Amino acid sequence: MTPIQFALPYFGPEEAAAAAAAVQSGWVVGGPRLRELETAFADHCGVSHGVGVSSWTTGAFLVLKTLGIGPGDEVLVPSLTFIATVNAIVHVGATPVFVDVHPGTYNIDPADIPEKITSRTRAILPVDQLGLPCDIDEISRIASANDLLLIADAACSFGSAFRGVAVGSQATITIFSLHARKIITTGEGGMIVTNDGDFAERLRRQRHQGMSLSDYQRHGQLPTMFETYPEVGYNFRITDVQAAIGVAQLARLPEMLRLRREIAQHYLSRLDGHPDLIMPLVPDHVTPNWQSFQIRLREGARLTRNQLMERLHERGVPTRRGVMASHMEPPYRSHCAILPVTELLARQCLQLPMHPRLTADQIDFIADELTDALK
Repeated sequence: MTPIQFALPYFGPEEAAAAAAAVQSGWVVGGPRLRELETAFADHCGVSHGVGVSSWTTGAFLVLKTLGIGPGDEVLVPSLTFIATVNAIVHVGATPVFVDVHPGTYNIDPADIPEKITSRTRAILPVDQLGLPCDIDEISRIASANDLLLIADAACSFGSAFRGVAVGSQATITIFSLHARKIITTGEGGMIVTNDGDFAERLRRQRHQGMSLSDYQRHGQLPTMFETYPEVGYNFRITDVQAAIGVAQLARLPEMLRLRREIAQHYLSRLDGHPDLIMPLVPDHVTPNWQSFQIRLREGARLTRNQLMERLHERGVPTRRGVMASHMEPPYRSHCAILPVTELLARQCLQLPMHPRLTADQIDFIADELTDALK
């Protein structure tokens, strides 16, 4: 059998041709491919504006900074998330306040949010963990009732839907990742979507040193059309070569989502009902993109999570630990957060291989070895 990869970008000749065409065009940054990707991304999400950036992290920093969130402010965030979510808050000088999660969905628990709100709270930054949309309706209600900003971390959930509507339009601002493990990837990169045209334009200035005119806008104009720099900005741009790959990936999104659904269903058909395992919970009102396939060991299972991962590794099955508990990492231990559900999940969860090129034989092999290892 072909060695099993834990994750693998779904690239083909289309992406290679798109990247080559961008290189040959001479527009390698800030050009027409970026505009095309931003428009297509926004259209898919049902919003008016997309702003491409160099990563989810730089995008989140840009959003928080542009909203004026900084020292003295608190932002509510789940600890059960990749640490970049929390780091972005610290980068702007604000304080992350950790909220516990729901044990079934792994997403922020709306019931714990009001307990963490103080006079310093400015925003809520919920995460669509593993591609499963969070309870954005209830979180929006809490944010509105407490006059808080709502910024959606949809790093993993492009292509997912909440109540039949594509993720990206439920919050005022949504930030996606284009990292190599995401559904749509440009290698690295991020995308911010919003209906606020003025805010989107300011983000575009900020990502390019605060410049009033982009390279694309200046192209073909009189040489005396000079740009200005009305505010201090950054260099958080994504290249046209990356954007061209992203456009090619978007064209294949339906195929990628179909394959991931089939793989997830195959896993569920083989593993659901196992006495030692808890399968992913998908509420009826959400449609996940199956960015990852995370399982959980029950209390009293025959092996610990780490023992199981090591046994599977010996048998040729790559795994990863489940989503991390950020508050338990050295930079955030001083917060002394008490999050019993988060800490339990961080000990019990692991992720199985998930990407569109997994074959039925490979999934059966993974399921067989997992079942055998737990005997």
